[in-house]
Amino acid sequence: MAKKVIGNLKLRIPAGRATAGPPVGSTLGQWGLNMMDFINPFNEATKDLMGKNVIVHLQVFEDRTFAWKSLGQPVDDLILEKTGIKQGSGKPHSDKVGKITRAQVAEIAEIKKNQLNAIDAEGRFKIIAGTARSMGVEIAE
Repeated sequence: MAKKVIGNLKLRIPAGRATAGPPVGSTLGQWGLNMMDFINPFNEATKDLMGKNVIVHLQVFEDRTFAWKSLGQPVDDLILEKTGIKQGSGKPHSDKVGKITRAQVAEIAEIKKNQLNAIDAEGRFKIIAGTARSMGVEIAE
């Protein structure tokens, strides 16, 4: 019989640098979980992405155990990396902050293909392009 899930958590943590402090410690502590059972395996698994943020999905079970999955870098971070800008626009439809090529959008879509809710490559491309537009980044032809 499967364990009963009592919580689904989403965290954005610097890769290879999880500590018992916030945001990891405070989040896991309120669920009564052993932090070191998460921190050590997470840091080991993400050491190759050191310095970048990583999205983590954590399932908490009734017996105070958990399962976690790392989804890699968020799409917005990948877009910022490709364009070389520091942050998106506060008014994305009127104030444009950068440009990204169609090839770069396709490359990001390929990186995130297993995590996007799309049927084909064109659908993945549209999702990434929409995220870029919502950040004030233009898609260059």
